[in-house]
Amino acid sequence: MINKIVDSAAEAVKDIHDGAIIMISGFGEAGSPIELIHALIDQGAKNLTIVSNNTGSGNVGLAALIEQKRVKKMICSFPRTANSTVFPELYNAGEIELELVPQGTLAERIRAGGAGVPAFYTPASVNTPLAEGKESRIFDGIEYVLERGIKADFSLVKCEQADRYGNLTYHATARNFGPIMCTAAKKAIVQTKKVVDAGSIDPEVVVTPGIFVNRVVEVSEPVNESDLVAQKLKYPW
Repeated sequence: MINKIVDSAAEAVKDIHDGAIIMISGFGEAGSPIELIHALIDQGAKNLTIVSNNTGSGNVGLAALIEQKRVKKMICSFPRTANSTVFPELYNAGEIELELVPQGTLAERIRAGGAGVPAFYTPASVNTPLAEGKESRIFDGIEYVLERGIKADFSLVKCEQADRYGNLTYHATARNFGPIMCTAAKKAIVQTKKVVDAGSIDPEVVVTPGIFVNRVVEVSEPVNESDLVAQKLKYPW
């Protein structure tokens, strides 16, 4: 009988290696796997490439991982948000790389990676610095830029419910990046607010089928990044 449940966030991330490419879900607190990220900080892997929508906030979660100088490169759409200071400071100091990707293109690059599509054309970055050095073609009189699909070694994803097979449902905006990141990673590691009995999730509402998930850890009372930032907390505590 398949059982993908692990006992702790530490066990879930234990084999993430130095130099790994890691996708981290988010798009708001509904999808930000804070506990898995903190476990990764405790675990110690370094020289990481992180694929995420932004670079985190304050001094917790993804921002804390970056602050510990464990990330060599960020691939994201929003490197600077209202409460982000860690990444901008390191980037301006030349201590971290950035690959800036328009948000829709980022989502499609991840989806393509998960679907086995090596590359695709999009008009999103035409005539901008983001198109420099990339192949372009004209289709029906419109210019498009070639973008490559992204794959990862691991994905860290937050969902709402999971069963022991790894079937997942999501809450709100967590559905934006979590499902495609599960398909695009060699190992998808998921924190869930609740583990439910096998068979209790209606197949019609399963968003990520268990075949795309490798490990599930229950975090019944996940912290909210905004609360930690408001309290000016810093991880490690």
